[in-house]
Amino acid sequence: MKILKNRYKKKISEIKNNKYIIKETVKNKPFFNKFINYIIFIFLSACKFIPEIIILSLLLISALYLSVSLYSKKYIYSSIEDIPYNDVALVLGTSKYLHNGKINMYFKFRMDAAYELYKSGKVKYILVSGDNRYRSYNEPIQMRLDLIKLGVNKKHIFLDFAGFRTRDSIIRANKVFDLTNFTIVSQPFHNERAILIARQKKIDAIAYNAHNVRKLYRLRQFPREVGARALMFIDILLNRPPKFYGDIIKIEEQQNTIINKSNKFDKS
Repeated sequence: MKILKNRYKKKISEIKNNKYIIKETVKNKPFFNKFINYIIFIFLSACKFIPEIIILSLLLISALYLSVSLYSKKYIYSSIEDIPYNDVALVLGTSKYLHNGKINMYFKFRMDAAYELYKSGKVKYILVSGDNRYRSYNEPIQMRLDLIKLGVNKKHIFLDFAGFRTRDSIIRANKVFDLTNFTIVSQPFHNERAILIARQKKIDAIAYNAHNVRKLYRLRQFPREVGARALMFIDILLNRPPKFYGDIIKIEEQQNTIINKSNKFDKS
C-alpha cells in the first residue's frame, strides 16, 4: 500500500512540475499556442494513469455486465415445467444461416424453444420479431416458415418486421402489439439483457432460455454482448424509442394467412 501511495505522489509531483513548465513556456504566447500546449499537457498527464484507467474501466464494465445478469435471473426460466403461462411468446430474431452457409444454431435453438413452449401449452401465440430492412433478408418470414415446419399452427404466428434491435422488439411488442406481459425466447445471455429492457419499461415479461451454443461460439459472442449491454444502458438513459412504431395489431387467432401490411417495413 505504501509503495502505491509513493508511486501516486511521484506522478502527481511530476504533473505539477510539468504544469509549472508549461505555464512559464506559454506565458507570452498567443491564445492558440496556449490552448494547444494545455491540451497536450492534459493528454500526457492522463497517459500517466493509463493502467489505472484500464483497470477501473474493466471493473466498471464487469460490474454493469454482472448487474444485468443478477437482476434478470429471477425472471428467466430454463425448465418447461416451471415457467408460467403467457398468451404470447416473443421470439427474438437472428439469421438462419451463417456467412459460410451453415445453419446458425442460435436460430435453430430459438425455434425449438418457441415450439416447445407452444407444444407444452405454455403459450398460445408466437410473435416473431426480426430484421427486414432489405428485400433479400427477412428474419420474421424465415422464423415463421421454420415454426410451421415444426408444427405451430400458422394462424397462431404473428410477425414483427421492424425488430431491428432487441430494444425495438421489446418496445414494439408492448406498443404496437398491445402486450403488457409475454415470454421472451432467446439464449440466456440475450434473455438477461432483454428482461432488463422490458422491466425498465414496466413490461411484465419473463424469459425462456433456448439451448445455448457451444462454448467456442459463446466466447466469440462475449465481446459483442459486452458492447450491447453498454449500449443498452445508454439507450435507457436517453430513453431511445424504436426506429418505427405503427398501427396497433391485436394478437388473436387469424382467420386467414394474410400478413398485416400495416406491420410490414416499407422498403420503397
